[in-house]
Amino acid sequence: MKKKINLPKIKFLRFFDQKKIGSIPRIFISSIMLIFFFYSAPAIINYAKNDNEYKNNSKEVLAYTLNKKKAGIEDGVTNLDENDLLIDIFSLNDLKDDSVRLNASTIKQLFEDTNYKLDDVRQKKLVKPVALTLLPNEIKMIENTQKRKEFFIQIILPLILKENNNIKLDRIRLFSIINKSNNSALEKKWLDKKYKQYGVPSKDLTILKIRMDEIPVSLAIAQAAKETGWGTSRFAQEGNALFGQWTWSGEGLKPKDSDKNEGHKVMRFNVLQASVRAYQRNLNTHSSYRAFRSARAELRDKGKPLDSLILAKYLDEYAQTGDQYVEVLQKIIKQNNLKDFDDAKLLPSSIELESLI
Repeated sequence: MKKKINLPKIKFLRFFDQKKIGSIPRIFISSIMLIFFFYSAPAIINYAKNDNEYKNNSKEVLAYTLNKKKAGIEDGVTNLDENDLLIDIFSLNDLKDDSVRLNASTIKQLFEDTNYKLDDVRQKKLVKPVALTLLPNEIKMIENTQKRKEFFIQIILPLILKENNNIKLDRIRLFSIINKSNNSALEKKWLDKKYKQYGVPSKDLTILKIRMDEIPVSLAIAQAAKETGWGTSRFAQEGNALFGQWTWSGEGLKPKDSDKNEGHKVMRFNVLQASVRAYQRNLNTHSSYRAFRSARAELRDKGKPLDSLILAKYLDEYAQTGDQYVEVLQKIIKQNNLKDFDDAKLLPSSIELESLI
């Protein structure tokens, strides 16, 4: 037999007794209570989980917040303005906001006209300074995987080399200043600018020297390939986002499968060059990549080349997959012989750049 509940003994349930309230009002009130329960249940469950589980937010630390959050600021640094880190990237973005997107056939013809071939680059180590501002939409329609990969590399290789050249020139000037006993007012002004760009409010020359350094070309290509699916992702096509960096304010693309309440977006850029510069600035300043920079400095001190396979080991915090992400990068580098491009030189577009060849 089912046990009968004595409603009169429970004050709250007495209200629902058929004798005290009609059936329609009783159903109405019960429905409201049921809706309230299912509405509040997820919040209650999440609260309970947060007390016992560690939230994986490794992806959140790889981009600039730009809203005064302190994620990514080095220990002990409290007066760092992240806008200073990106001011030159913003200015680069503003220069080309009316860029024209060339189609794939036009770009291929441009490469042919300038005799720009990856096979030649692998042998002669010289890259034509063909700087494109946008990826072609048709890259995703190239069915041959190898041809699509080569086409993508051809597009981004000059951009990566150009940013590395900028850093090389800055390092030459930095070492010139370090080797002097007295610096001019112009040199001091330049140093102040670089301290801001590289997030060194302490004005420590040693820290600046470690941060102001190149990213191996093969590593940059591998990360761009991984983050964009060799140039086919929506973020790459719509926002020139080659490296999947996040932002919590300003311009960005919202991931389609993200929670509506999730605040981050993928940073978007008007030109591809700005995306490359932002990526390099990210690795060179963010606290998550301190070990990466230390390993790079150690290679420099030993007079060894910047080995992308070694340095990739220190990028486990770039993605939530951690060590698996590192393995993928190393696999991309090996399978596509990307280290062939590490010692490639960008043909000069100015007299100043001739010294780098």
